[in-house]
Amino acid sequence: METYLVFVDAVNNSNKFWSAKVEGNNLTVEWGRVGYKSQTKVHSLGSHQQAVVKYQNLVAEKHMKGYRRSQSQIDSSCESYEIRRAIELLDFLRRYVEQRNFNDSYIDLLNQYLKIVPTPLGMKIDPCRVYRTVEDVDHQRELLNSLLVNESVAVQTIEPPKSESKTVSLKAISKSFWRHL
Repeated sequence: METYLVFVDAVNNSNKFWSAKVEGNNLTVEWGRVGYKSQTKVHSLGSHQQAVVKYQNLVAEKHMKGYRRSQSQIDSSCESYEIRRAIELLDFLRRYVEQRNFNDSYIDLLNQYLKIVPTPLGMKIDPCRVYRTVEDVDHQRELLNSLLVNESVAVQTIEPPKSESKTVSLKAISKSFWRHL
């Protein structure tokens, strides 16, 4: 039993993750700012059932605080609808970037995108600098599209070889982001 959650609020400089994993009688919780060294705490409980109950309570608590399910990296094992939704959000963001219109609607779209694709943005988020040019947006779109290229082949293949698995890690997205600053 495992989960990865994110909380993003670009205006209030919040870009954090929280994850939890139950193994036997232990519940391991990890949290921190996306892309930075995290903190870890292991809860050793009396039974597996106690660990599961604590896990469920902590996950519910995080959901009430606004955290959303996500993944630590985007790769070919992710649901294609999530990748497609991220691409759709980038298409909307592109229009705002093109017009240099970084209004509340842009911020909302950016927050939605970052919940799907957790991206290290540094210690101080400037929403107007996340995507400074349409080329920045287009590059991110290309990275995500590369995960969908073999989608029809992957559907026909029962178990694709591990070497064909494509990954766009936080590191790649971060590198791309910082390269354009």
